[in-house]
Amino acid sequence: MEQQISPNYLNIVQTIKSAIVKSRYRAATFINSEMLSLYYGIGKYISENSRSNFWGTGAIDTISERLQQELPGLRGFSAVNIKRMRQFYETWAPHLDTDNQIDIIRPLATDEIQPNLLMANRPLSTDDLQNAKFQYFSSVGFTHHYELLIKTDNIEERLFYIERCATEFWSVEKLKYNLKSDLYSKEGTLPNNFQATISDKDFQRKAMQSFKDEYLLDYINIESSLDDEPDERILETEIMNNIRKFIMSLGKDFSFIGNQYRLIAAEQEFFIDLLFFNRQLQSLVAIELKRGKFKPEYLGKMNFYLSALDDLVRLPHENPSIGIILCKDQKQQLVEYAFRDMSKPMGVATYKTTKELPPEYKNILPDTESLKELL
Repeated sequence: MEQQISPNYLNIVQTIKSAIVKSRYRAATFINSEMLSLYYGIGKYISENSRSNFWGTGAIDTISERLQQELPGLRGFSAVNIKRMRQFYETWAPHLDTDNQIDIIRPLATDEIQPNLLMANRPLSTDDLQNAKFQYFSSVGFTHHYELLIKTDNIEERLFYIERCATEFWSVEKLKYNLKSDLYSKEGTLPNNFQATISDKDFQRKAMQSFKDEYLLDYINIESSLDDEPDERILETEIMNNIRKFIMSLGKDFSFIGNQYRLIAAEQEFFIDLLFFNRQLQSLVAIELKRGKFKPEYLGKMNFYLSALDDLVRLPHENPSIGIILCKDQKQQLVEYAFRDMSKPMGVATYKTTKELPPEYKNILPDTESLKELL
């Protein structure tokens, strides 16, 4: 006979579980903070001595080799990585070593290298910092930080990605993808009619942040000329063969429902190319794939699909459905005219495939085996 568990015990279990999860998060944050402190301090020490030629040439290589001898099996202190620590310090020192801001990483004296530089024993909060933008700094790993050092020049852009890495738990590969796709500049730039069709300001704001104006489908390689774009079904097949990567392209909180999603209205069948659900938006998201340039008639069909989804599929607690037209090219003025008098929230985005990307943009996303580990 199955034992009945009192609701009180269930609440107790949930309370303890929550405490365990929070403790693990604090422990991980503390360890990462300690590591960043150590690297920052070593970077300062190396910078102040190597830049002045006090140590002479080849000093960093010699130091790295000697460390390996003193601490057999030591990892992360190659000559290359020590130079990265120096770069890490020199990049952030002007922003962290100031009198106007509580130190996130307290600077070292040249004769002391100790790992307790960060505010330890508790995660940083907005109350800890005069500038709350830095609150996620110590939650992001050194590999993420270095990727930002070499791929960005703007402090605001770095802080944008640091916050997203910390709050959305991005892997390094995910960060690389969003850097290459220029999420910082493109997030919220999707041509849309959200302001005119969504009355709830919070839902409207989230919708604006959930889509980009261009998606890099660098895992799709379809041979065709610029004047002979592949059929939508060919593109759809390629996306379905790489659905996990496509979801990564879309961003967080997207769940795939199906392709060629069947709707029946007035005893007729209609099929939506791709249907997703976004947990953050609490909304169905219909995506129609189009070859070539945007055409105004695409929105009329999408408006119909969204009306049918809202009436036949959407649950009572969910927000109105959103539609995205994904095409090869679009003209802003034409899209704006087409949006007039449309009643449903929609946007028009473009995509690029492998053949259109410069070499450095290709293969941004990991292979299938790596994705299995990530997801």
